[in-house]
Amino acid sequence: MELDELVKMIEGHAEDLTELMVKKVRESPRMAAYHRFGDEELGDRARMVYANLGDWLEEASEGQVEEEYYQLGRTRCLERIPLSQVVWGLLLTRRNLWEFVELQGWDTVTDLRSTLGLEILVVRFFDRAILHTVSGYESAAGGPRAHRHREETPFWPGG
Repeated sequence: MELDELVKMIEGHAEDLTELMVKKVRESPRMAAYHRFGDEELGDRARMVYANLGDWLEEASEGQVEEEYYQLGRTRCLERIPLSQVVWGLLLTRRNLWEFVELQGWDTVTDLRSTLGLEILVVRFFDRAILHTVSGYESAAGGPRAHRHREETPFWPGG
């Protein structure tokens, strides 16, 4: 399976992944502050990631990732969600995605390469998402806003 086919498969299962994510949030003691939200609200963020994964993984999305997750950090701070739970939510979203990918298995070296390529792109996306979320959270908590990364060198060496 090629990388783009794998991404499309994930996007096609966005609702299943979202339902599983909501269940994991409900069951996680590390996500206690999120338990006050309804299922739809809990699922919105995960659904956005899973349903639009291809867009998020593009290098050109850096500005959009920065703005979206900066605002997420600000919102979660104003909602008084502990930062550790905000970051854990992002990590849980990524873990949920990888559990799904692992269940798909691979039959060929090409499948393995595609899976590894996707893993690298997803890790880069979530690294950027966490960085910008924390930056927005800190800003809402009264700290200074970090300088914008897209005006500097790329977030990752080589891209």
